[in-house]
Amino acid sequence: MKIAIFASGSGSNFQALVDDAAIKESVALLVCDKPGAFVLERAEAAGIPVFLFSPKAFADKAAFEREIVAKLQESGVEFLVLAGYMRLIGPTLLEAYENKIVNLHPSLLPAFPGKDAIGQAFAAKVAETGVTAHFVDAGMDTGSIIAQQSVAILPADTTDSLTTKIHKVEHQFYPKVVKKILGGQS
Repeated sequence: MKIAIFASGSGSNFQALVDDAAIKESVALLVCDKPGAFVLERAEAAGIPVFLFSPKAFADKAAFEREIVAKLQESGVEFLVLAGYMRLIGPTLLEAYENKIVNLHPSLLPAFPGKDAIGQAFAAKVAETGVTAHFVDAGMDTGSIIAQQSVAILPADTTDSLTTKIHKVEHQFYPKVVKKILGGQS
């Protein structure tokens, strides 16, 4: 199955995914909405083709999503993996890839959806948070949960140390989830 990875920033989860040979061979395209994002350098180093776009160059979300769908179809992409893509997926992509988009979120959903989930969990003084892989639907982090892994919040933790712990778990967890989706071993 050919996949596309969507990312907007540094691409540490992109890197964790393409560091797995079984996943890398399935990656047909990186989709990025931020010119200058470090993930673009990571994709070039990995030999992964890139579709880079600037949302401001389009009339609206539907217009740039139509362009994305065209690029995905040209590349034979069957499944989308969001790895730090900081945009809500709109109806155009949702309809084209219904039940074929997975996202990684840094909390144990349904707790702390949306932006700054790590900061939300830390401020709430909960004993644990974690990471969730879920299918994408029209809501904000509301799709069906695929898998979760908890991360303890210790009294000595700061938001920075908790963020580091979450990222470490993500980099191990997400490739396992994606491999399972691709039909490999978890």
